[in-house]
Amino acid sequence: MSKEKISNSVIRRLPRYYRFLDELISKDILRISSGELSKRMGFTASQIRQDFNCFGEFGQQGYGYNVQVLKNEIGKILGLENPHSAIIIGVGNLGRAVAQHISFDSLGFNLIGLFEKKEALIGQIVKNMPIRSIDTIDEFCRENHPEVAVLCIPKEYAEKICNQLIKLGIKGFWNFSHYDIAISHENIIVENMHFGDSLMTLSYKLNNK
Repeated sequence: MSKEKISNSVIRRLPRYYRFLDELISKDILRISSGELSKRMGFTASQIRQDFNCFGEFGQQGYGYNVQVLKNEIGKILGLENPHSAIIIGVGNLGRAVAQHISFDSLGFNLIGLFEKKEALIGQIVKNMPIRSIDTIDEFCRENHPEVAVLCIPKEYAEKICNQLIKLGIKGFWNFSHYDIAISHENIIVENMHFGDSLMTLSYKLNNK
């Protein structure tokens, strides 16, 4: 099956498979069947096999899946072996937490820069990196060529910085700002993060248990 035909729902399940397989490895589980994966993860065995078959044949009949091999293959599919350089825009409470607690290097990214407009924060060290003035972003991007920007800024500031970053070569955004980047830049890759949406989804599930 070509990558163009793989559904977004399948792609979004891949990180969960990867994380779960990593947990199995930590427990010294060397192989597992789709049926056992089904019981542990809550997906049907058929769904698991269909998901994996989108990318190739990873299991053996009568044996199941080699956990380490399957994890490595999913990692390749996710592009974790070819890390992308990333910068964070906005290093307030949210941006600082993202920088400190997200393991970028194990998730397919190299965090190479932190940028902020508040003078009181400029020069502080976070994750062994200095917080730089947003006024230096043009020069930094031209010298270091980051591919991804993590937006941890209020919505009202996002449009201007997005336009600037795209001109500087940014190809994708991890967007916490709630600004809809795709409206003006439909060809840019965006992963939106809405904590409020997630919490409302939890509310719905609680009320429709």
